Amino acid sequence: MDTLLQQIINGLVLGSMYALVALGYTMVYGIIGLINFAHGDVLMIGALTSWTIIAGMRESMVGVPGWMILLMATIIAMVVCAALNFTIEKLAYRPLRNSPRLAPLITAIGMSILLQTIAMIIWKPNPKPYPSMLSSEPIQIGGAVISLTQIVILATTAIVLALLMWIVNRTNLGRAMRATAENPRVAALMGIKPDVVISATFIIGAMLAAIAGVMWASNYGTVQHAMGFMPGLKAFVAAVMGGIGNLGGAVLGGLLLGLIEALGAGYLGKLTGGFLGSQYTDIFAFIMLALVLTLRPSGLLGERVADRA
Repeated sequence: MDTLLQQIINGLVLGSMYALVALGYTMVYGIIGLINFAHGDVLMIGALTSWTIIAGMRESMVGVPGWMILLMATIIAMVVCAALNFTIEKLAYRPLRNSPRLAPLITAIGMSILLQTIAMIIWKPNPKPYPSMLSSEPIQIGGAVISLTQIVILATTAIVLALLMWIVNRTNLGRAMRATAENPRVAALMGIKPDVVISATFIIGAMLAAIAGVMWASNYGTVQHAMGFMPGLKAFVAAVMGGIGNLGGAVLGGLLLGLIEALGAGYLGKLTGGFLGSQYTDIFAFIMLALVLTLRPSGLLGERVADRA
């Protein structure tokens, strides 16, 4: 029972990070139909930026609480990632908006490789330890253990998701996003500027990825230039599982994928008699994707299909 509870906690933490990244994928797809495969690398840039800021602040701001340094590093990482994604959308994706879908898809893959290469040049290819800025003392919950970092990850994710839902459903920007997703030409006739809305969507997605990057680095304690590939790929799987373009589906897909991976890590060895260990848990993401696409091609909550004619 203790193992089950522990894996559920681990799965919710992992799924929360997947959900934040998946939201960036699904928001962009819902509005312009683009799978931004460079999104995971924006997470990586956010993590490495925060690592740099934390290293500098710890030397120059001795005595400042760790949580405050982490908060400031996260905010700066969000600004950097927002500026980066805004630039990527304007220079790489906007000129191809009316091109066949294969062109922006290939561009997104190329942008992913470019970001990894730039990060490797700036931060070097070797993995770097990410400092623990919060208390590492474990907290007991019914026989399971959770760290303060994991509690902060869960709480931050809940707050961010609630704020995003409020923006999308209650604000003028959210209404403009929904209108642009339905039909950008009609939205433009109503006074909405689709280019501004699309840029705002990329900026919000980048901020979510930056937060997820700081969370990922804080939880696993290491950063490097290739760290965004697998989280980005799995977050895309989560978005497709939930229903690409569907915000609720992205959250559901992320949480489910995190729980499935964590439970697989805890029980895969026992179920296979030691033949398969926890290092094989990555296969669950793609097994689940295959099952969902076979049984329900539109995703668990249904794909958000926009009229872009």
